[in-house]
Amino acid sequence: MYPYFTKSFWMLTFCAVPLVGWTQSQPDSLREPSQKYGLRVGLELSKLLRTSFDDDYTGLELVGDYRLGEKLFVAVELGSENKTTFERIVDLPLYRYNSSGAYLKAGVDINNYKNWFGEQNLIFFGLRYALSTFNMEVYERYLYDSYRYYEPDAFVLFSDDKREYNSLSASWIELVTGFKAEVLPNIYMGMSARIHFLLSYNQPDNFDSLWIPGFNKKTDNSRFGLGYNYSISYFLPLYKKPKKNLEEKTSF
Repeated sequence: MYPYFTKSFWMLTFCAVPLVGWTQSQPDSLREPSQKYGLRVGLELSKLLRTSFDDDYTGLELVGDYRLGEKLFVAVELGSENKTTFERIVDLPLYRYNSSGAYLKAGVDINNYKNWFGEQNLIFFGLRYALSTFNMEVYERYLYDSYRYYEPDAFVLFSDDKREYNSLSASWIELVTGFKAEVLPNIYMGMSARIHFLLSYNQPDNFDSLWIPGFNKKTDNSRFGLGYNYSISYFLPLYKKPKKNLEEKTSF
């Protein structure tokens, strides 16, 4: 009886070991698929680079998103900018001003990329609502005149008294498209392009809100603007959910 039991034990052991090894090393496609859900936070890179190379500009932006569903992400961007501008016509100075303030953008992103097992990459489009509060200081102002008999090399100086405009605000919406790719475990590089549409803004007396933090330059004859974003971010996984089967209806 004992030799029979010993022989049966070793036979089961030799059969079980390859089975365990096969189970542990089975391909990802045979495992139950799941997706990570969590918070991604990071920095916008172009503003940091511009701050380093442009003496007339200082900016910082924090970016983040949180996954709500299979494809749906809620996204937030919070930043501040300070920019001094010297407007010219050809080489002739027209006026110099400074605009500084903070802004908040909030909205959603929808992922259109079908990830392989284990991937968390995004190719997305989205929408943002943005609000900015800022101050302006206007310095030298020149009179535009095509007939410059008295000042052939420049426009006539109108005033060099500094004027301050405080508590200005603006709001707009943004259409966004871009991608975020995992370059290292939980480290993502991203890029996006944006079309802005200005909804409302304060216009200072005897001047205009020519540069709005978060929106960039505003022109007289258009409410549209353009923007871009380069980011690096870290993904903090909080929990996992099983991935829906392809046969099921996918929802946000």
